Amino acid sequence: MANLAQFLTETAQRRPERIALRFGAGALGYAELEADSVRAAAVLRAQGVRRGDRVALMLPNVPEFVSLYYGVLRAGGVVVPLNPLLKKREVAYHLGDSGSRVLLEWHQAPGEGRVGAEAAGVPHLSVAPGAFADGAVEAVAETDIAATADTDVAVLLYTSGTTGTPKGAMLSHGNLRHNTEAVVFDIRAVSEGDVVVGCLPLFHAFGQVCAMNAAVRAGASLTLIPRFDPAAVLHAIDRDRATVFQGVPTMYAALLQHQPDVDVSTLRLCTSGGASLPVEVLHGFEQRFGCTVLEGFGMSETSPVATFNHPDRPRKAGSVGTPIRDVEVRLLDESGHDVAAGDIGELSVRGPNVMQGYWNRPEDTDAVIPDGWLRSGDLARRDEDGYLYIVDRKKDMIIRGGFNVYPREIEEVLHEHPAVALAAVVGLPDEHLGEEVGAAVVLRPGAVATPEELRQFAKDRIAAYKYPRLLWLADSLPTGPSGKILKRQIVRPATA
Repeated sequence: MANLAQFLTETAQRRPERIALRFGAGALGYAELEADSVRAAAVLRAQGVRRGDRVALMLPNVPEFVSLYYGVLRAGGVVVPLNPLLKKREVAYHLGDSGSRVLLEWHQAPGEGRVGAEAAGVPHLSVAPGAFADGAVEAVAETDIAATADTDVAVLLYTSGTTGTPKGAMLSHGNLRHNTEAVVFDIRAVSEGDVVVGCLPLFHAFGQVCAMNAAVRAGASLTLIPRFDPAAVLHAIDRDRATVFQGVPTMYAALLQHQPDVDVSTLRLCTSGGASLPVEVLHGFEQRFGCTVLEGFGMSETSPVATFNHPDRPRKAGSVGTPIRDVEVRLLDESGHDVAAGDIGELSVRGPNVMQGYWNRPEDTDAVIPDGWLRSGDLARRDEDGYLYIVDRKKDMIIRGGFNVYPREIEEVLHEHPAVALAAVVGLPDEHLGEEVGAAVVLRPGAVATPEELRQFAKDRIAAYKYPRLLWLADSLPTGPSGKILKRQIVRPATA
């Protein structure tokens, strides 16, 4: 099997009556979802989409995203998922860079996609609820799934563009199949009887592969939540008797602060990725919700999962576990050599999950995969049992007066304070030391703490060169579409 669309076809044949998608009070069975994807493919073929053509999807977490995703693949096209919040200039860039043949945008969008598509000279189609339901599309003549090779690109996933313009990571049918099946069969994070809460954006690798593709491969049900909201998530868990929740650390922190008045006892497993989950948040969540939280590591360029805490091995809080099946990991120094046991190095990955490269960016591809090993940009250490611990982003490391300071270590300490809900540590320019350690802190609702109290709390627990001399309180922290804290957007107030 090469084409990823086979996941949906095979599950629809095996369990046609099983609920595939839940959305509010509505539900869609696997047979219906398969038929919708066939009709979506017909619409795309009528637009001239053929094997290898890029098709941009700019939709929130709605059933039509899933129908179109598998419809594009069925037609032999390449999915280009875009954040529905992109502005017209950004839309035009993504469409132009990818060479997309058509943009499909949710009907309630404010029009940025349409204007961006016009600027890029790309046809634009508005998608409304039920756009691919029975009767909404003329009779379909061609129902076959297009033949594709394992190495053919299935999804062009644009990175967040923290440096320069966003780059399209080329994820093949083989890349995504390997990763999806690792989630289902090796990590066993999703199984046929599960109901998965899908509040991670489907245009992002985590939600797309670990929630949507894994649910379809396993024959599980996916509850779609268009936008993360703690109350909405807890209500959905109660209403749908959800068994699996997947999220990023900011979501766990938000749910932990929310006092649930609903039944969440059906939760069996939660998985966290996208950034390091503070140990205090992990333990607090497990105690409050009575379920296991497993942490892993991944990135868009690894489809996305590379390492995980496996269910058949001891779990270590604070660790991102060990490599998944067929994946190798090394910790390298600046010269590309393995670091000594116990030392910190850049986590590098090789395996069937590693992308084919960046779209039309051979130099960028060579820079990140210079020797067959993908450089992640994350610094990590490995313990005596082979478990990996992310120390920090390579670019986030602070050099204060010649000393290396890893923000995550300080953030873990600040999270131990009972008043702290979120903490982000950043390097700030300093004319004498090069960089000074700064920290933005969000307090728990109703909690009271002063910056001086929090500074002293950290100072009492870590070396003098590490603690944040500059610390300020914030109402919130800037986050990206997947919920990750965007440290580059944190601004130090003049009074701090």
